[in-house]
Amino acid sequence: MATFSNEIGRLVMSAGLLVIGAGFLTNGCSFGGSISGERMARIKASPYYENDAFYNEERQAPLGLTWSFLDAQFFGDEVREPPSEIPVVNIDPETLAGLPAPGLRAIWLGHSSVLIEIDGQRIMVDPVFSDYASPVQFAGPKRFHPPPIALAKLVGINAVMISHDHYDHLDRAVIEHLTLQGTQFYVPLGVGSHLAKWGVPENQIHDMEWGQSKKLGGLTIVSTPNRHYSGRGLFDYKATHWSSWSVIGPRHRLFYSGDTGYSKNFARIGETYGPFDLTFIKIGAYGPGDNWLNVHMTPEDAVRVHLDVRGKRMLPVHWATFNMAHHDWDEPIKRARAAAEKNNVELVTPTVGEKVVAGNSFSSTNWWERVN
Repeated sequence: MATFSNEIGRLVMSAGLLVIGAGFLTNGCSFGGSISGERMARIKASPYYENDAFYNEERQAPLGLTWSFLDAQFFGDEVREPPSEIPVVNIDPETLAGLPAPGLRAIWLGHSSVLIEIDGQRIMVDPVFSDYASPVQFAGPKRFHPPPIALAKLVGINAVMISHDHYDHLDRAVIEHLTLQGTQFYVPLGVGSHLAKWGVPENQIHDMEWGQSKKLGGLTIVSTPNRHYSGRGLFDYKATHWSSWSVIGPRHRLFYSGDTGYSKNFARIGETYGPFDLTFIKIGAYGPGDNWLNVHMTPEDAVRVHLDVRGKRMLPVHWATFNMAHHDWDEPIKRARAAAEKNNVELVTPTVGEKVVAGNSFSSTNWWERVN
């Protein structure tokens, strides 16, 4: 069985190389940059880097191309894509023309992308606007729905926080668009090499290590631990780091998990930086097999993370936008809602483009049940 699995794996890899090669010849590609100089020196000095790769504090076996993965990929019977259109509330571009109002409000843009206004600053986490979460824009996981605002209309963004360099979290098109507006980019150690390759000036790039903080107006942006991996090409597996993010304002606090498996670090984050008024925690894209839970936790563990970091209100992310997992497209939110109710967690479930305001009541609905 292992031999057959390896042969299938090589066929899958060969097909992927052909697609990527065609992309280079036609539409170009967005792999990113190589790491050198001061960034490489900082990486080699990191306590989480050894044998030319970053590692998780809680070690796990390599994911690999296992038979269970290939069987689920090609023969699974899950409903991985929504059978009808996902509802989207369009954002009026005029709302971004002025300065952010005081307070904390968030708009889920789909997948892990969130537009946030917090204590006078407008920030985004993992903004992805491209049609494909892929190095090329003609193949790979395709969006289920359009963004609630066109990228060309996206203005007034003070800062972007990137959790890691996978294509469904780091979108070259968004980076290039916001660079021209002077947006500041806060990224895990090493990810700045991609941004520099795409033309972002060094004074707009902040490569940050776990525990390091930076000021943005009245905010303190902190790179906090999580449990994942990285890579955009064939030879850069775990070459750059990954991060969750804690944002501490004069009046409000937020936490973003990034992609992650469950980790004991989340309780430490809650003790150090919590409580958080609003958390954005990934609930989707887990399995198949238990080893994937090291880097992509279940919805039940997502609720556990919210409790660990001492969150007051949880907005689930990383679902309903791309076919990247081996479960029904709406399974994560169903499981997350059940777990939240069991643990008395306030789970808000906005539609894409709908605004959630901290301190205000929010009428959550099971909108996914109408997508049939």
